[in-house]
Amino acid sequence: MNSKKRIVSAAMGIAIAAVMIFVFDEGKKEQPVYRVEQGKVFGTYYTIRYEAASDLKDSLSAAFAEFDASLSMFNPRSTLSAINANRDTTTDAFFESMFAEAERVWRLSGGAFDISVAPMVNYWGFGTRARESRAATTEAQIDSLRAFVGFEKIQLVNHRIVKSDPRVMLDAGAVAKGQACDVVAAMLARNGCTNYLVEIGGEIVCRGVNAKGEKWHIGITKPVEGTSQHQSLQEVLAVSDLKMATSGNYRNFYYDKGERRSHTIDPRTGRPVVHSLLSATVVSSSCMRADALATACMVLGAEEALDLIRRANEEDKAQGSETACYLIIAQGDTLNVATSPNWTIN
Repeated sequence: MNSKKRIVSAAMGIAIAAVMIFVFDEGKKEQPVYRVEQGKVFGTYYTIRYEAASDLKDSLSAAFAEFDASLSMFNPRSTLSAINANRDTTTDAFFESMFAEAERVWRLSGGAFDISVAPMVNYWGFGTRARESRAATTEAQIDSLRAFVGFEKIQLVNHRIVKSDPRVMLDAGAVAKGQACDVVAAMLARNGCTNYLVEIGGEIVCRGVNAKGEKWHIGITKPVEGTSQHQSLQEVLAVSDLKMATSGNYRNFYYDKGERRSHTIDPRTGRPVVHSLLSATVVSSSCMRADALATACMVLGAEEALDLIRRANEEDKAQGSETACYLIIAQGDTLNVATSPNWTIN
């Protein structure tokens, strides 16, 4: 009888110990906290805030590396670099997603957005080549570039780019930052994150709430030349679910012999744009699409930009999403704002 009692007591002791170990182990598990990752990538800066039980630095680095291997113009081994160098290469999922969206926006914008603009971007000193001082630019020089610029000169066939001319080169710079935001946001979601903000070079994807349990607060920068990184804000948005991109001519520009040259090149004319639209902010179904549309807006100018966004929104509404824009326009020394009718963010 005493032997049976000892066996039962031992069994109960083991069970209690197992429960205590389980509770202790459960207590050691990390609880979700808000984390911040910052650094430089793709020639610009990023800030990523997210709530997770463990840091996702390795996953973030892997996502950046995979994306860079596809669309970087500055990585000689990337898919895009191989295509520009006319090396035989197959396209990957990132490239093909970018290509499809670029073609959509090219058609919508009447050619104002065109990823084949690379030769012109290089000519004006905003691409992979060193900037040169130019005494004058003739129409003959521009025409020589336009001869191999145009989306109609490229096709994606069986996972390969086919060019009508080997001198055709592609530049994904006006869409890649937005697409990278989408890629990082998707990685965070796959890892169970429901609260995050991804910002890469000013393009943004956010979801959920911040560390205070509030909507994310996102600023639209006032487009004033010559200001520091701590620029004043035109407006602050409070949002919980957003894909947004901003394009402007007030940061990346230079003067050559008194002539102002902005980084926004009109692929239809071959020249830097000159008009009163200083900044275009677009929200859309993806940050990649918003990025491309914002660039197209900057090429077109305010009036045509509003018409572009109207047509883009009609296309998106059929897919259950929406596109809207917020434009900042110079009128003398005054900054005016124009928005699409469906801009309801406040």
